[in-house]
Amino acid sequence: MVSLNLVTLHARIVRCRQCPRLVRWRERVAREKKREFREWDYWGKPVPPFGDPRARLLIVGLAPAAHGGNRTGRMFTGDSSGNWLYAALHQFGFANQAESTGRGDGLRLRDCYITAAARCAPPDNKPTRHELDRCRPYLEGEIALLTRVRVVVTLGRIAHDAFLKAKELGRLPFGHGLEATLADGTVLISSYHPSRQNTNTGKLTRAMWEGIFKRARVLVTKGDGRTE
Repeated sequence: MVSLNLVTLHARIVRCRQCPRLVRWRERVAREKKREFREWDYWGKPVPPFGDPRARLLIVGLAPAAHGGNRTGRMFTGDSSGNWLYAALHQFGFANQAESTGRGDGLRLRDCYITAAARCAPPDNKPTRHELDRCRPYLEGEIALLTRVRVVVTLGRIAHDAFLKAKELGRLPFGHGLEATLADGTVLISSYHPSRQNTNTGKLTRAMWEGIFKRARVLVTKGDGRTE
């Protein structure tokens, strides 16, 4: 039943046209394309979440990249951020492979589900507050349906705040590696986003990044996600 409900929710996401600015942008990018991807048939629609419906680890990102998820139709697929994410997920047993190039590449997630604060690629990677508000019911729906989640990793401050609002929680501090145990026992871990801006400048190193998923693996393996 959970899978069927998630499938229905995914279909609604893909059909969504609530944000005119985002619709115009994602479709323009899909038409004009990037030179290196001229042969691609861009997805150009809202990007649905991806992963195991029985996941105990939930990852919340910001939004699809213009030539990443907006091109491939899958979260964190086809860009440098995805390269960082799936390499770490594979290293710690949440994915069957370390690379993600397109929806037909054979990638499968184990005990992990990936979603985002916004489902359409925004100009300059900056969705507006109103666009995030319109997208929030999708995140709320996913949280309600993913009943086994015990660890949540938020990638960047916007994703962190979006998750808190979707859960109707007060403000919790954001910082790389900060943890908070919620009332239901779920552990929330905040992380810097693996954007080029962060990884190329050294703000986010491989060791820092891998530490997040090493910790998530420890918490998930405990079975209930609670800290000692």
